Amino acid sequence: MAGRMGLQDWVERIRDRDMPVFGHTVDGVRNITDDENASIGQLSRVILQDPALTAKVLKIANSVMFNPARQPVSTVSRAVTVMGFDGLGDIVLSLCLIDAFLSGGLRGRVLSEMARCFHAAVQARSAAAACGVQQVEEVFIAALLGRVGEMAFWCFGAEAATLLDEAMIEQPDERPDNLQMDILGFRLRSLTSSLAKEWRLGSMVVSAAEPGAHPSNAEKAIALGYRLAAAAECGWHTTLANKAIQAYAELVGCPEKEAREIAVGNATEAARVAAQFGAADAARLIPVPGAPDPAELAGESAHHAPDQKLQLKILRDLAMMLAGKPSLNEVLLLVLEGIYRGLGMHQAVFALLSPDRTQLLGKAGLGRDADALVKRFQFRLDGARGDVVNEVFLRNEAFWLRENNMRGLNAARLEKVTGQQEAFIAPISTHGRAIGVFYADCGVQVPDEEIWEGFLHFVQQASLSFEHVAAMSAAGARRQ
Repeated sequence: MAGRMGLQDWVERIRDRDMPVFGHTVDGVRNITDDENASIGQLSRVILQDPALTAKVLKIANSVMFNPARQPVSTVSRAVTVMGFDGLGDIVLSLCLIDAFLSGGLRGRVLSEMARCFHAAVQARSAAAACGVQQVEEVFIAALLGRVGEMAFWCFGAEAATLLDEAMIEQPDERPDNLQMDILGFRLRSLTSSLAKEWRLGSMVVSAAEPGAHPSNAEKAIALGYRLAAAAECGWHTTLANKAIQAYAELVGCPEKEAREIAVGNATEAARVAAQFGAADAARLIPVPGAPDPAELAGESAHHAPDQKLQLKILRDLAMMLAGKPSLNEVLLLVLEGIYRGLGMHQAVFALLSPDRTQLLGKAGLGRDADALVKRFQFRLDGARGDVVNEVFLRNEAFWLRENNMRGLNAARLEKVTGQQEAFIAPISTHGRAIGVFYADCGVQVPDEEIWEGFLHFVQQASLSFEHVAAMSAAGARRQ
């Protein structure tokens, strides 16, 4: 193919045109994690700049895989302590990459690669732990990012990606590596290796893409993770899967029957982890016997019961946090967690007024599809009476929206965005002036008075906390 781009051309295009924001994120995170004098606060601030990223980090920090002791993690600072400075940095980069790759391109190919990577990562981590490898989290990240070039190409490859996709469909028996060489002039695993070096993703990611002649146990675990993941896609009882499970049993030194049970369990865990990382569509492609819904695996069922003990604990954590010097984002996320998990809500959103007070803009959320709801949660405030979004600010009052108690309010705009007829919305105020709102709903469940009172209490505490933080900041400014 005359005039086709070379490997380095693709690296530069993805780096400079397709993913420049990710490059800046990499630099910001790596400059902190590579600095021996960097503080937890510096890494926390990078994460807290993005509420959606913050929510995902907290979810992962509370997961069984990364927090087996199940110590509750409600702040980013605590997440750094539980997961480690470098480990959390790698998780942040992985989350940013996954978000970037879910943005478009040949989505089917992207999701297929992503599903295999999550599956391989969990299988590799399990094998590495059984072999006594110390850096099991590094193994997990290396396998997760071990096909970053493939995912980037399918996402941003445009015409070249379409040509390769058509060739793979028309020639299913041909090795993908051969088709890549014919059409691109290089193998996509070389693009993975080059991007891993460009983005400083670590030497283990490079070795995952281009394994050496004498692999370590960590590298063997990664290779086996990919072998198992690929084989399982053809069926758990195929010859390919049986041979991969035999290899797993040999590597970790356990009976084949036990190895099969572990591998199948790892597939279920991989679907859970993918959903926790925000890749629920990819999670559904992981071959899990029985195939439960990934969102349910991730602990995002449509409804969970209120937990009074958790409510009290979060309120205590909020009081302890205010004794220090918290950021507004830390306060916000802790209150959101109290509303979502403590009250058993389907989803919860915080939205803030624009500086000119003409728009209400979603900033952070928790719950199933919360990121998408936050993006949609945008309302122009035109002062029209009767519209519930306007009335929250006109009256500085909270509303429990329900079919038989609308008090002459029109919730059509809010319902169009949220898809919910029954919901709570309340202003968060400082010095008597509303600056934003908390929104929450119970999905298909019907909330009761106790949940409503709990919601109002959390919102009140948020308002008091915001006033406290603002006063502390003003006092600090005066002292300077």
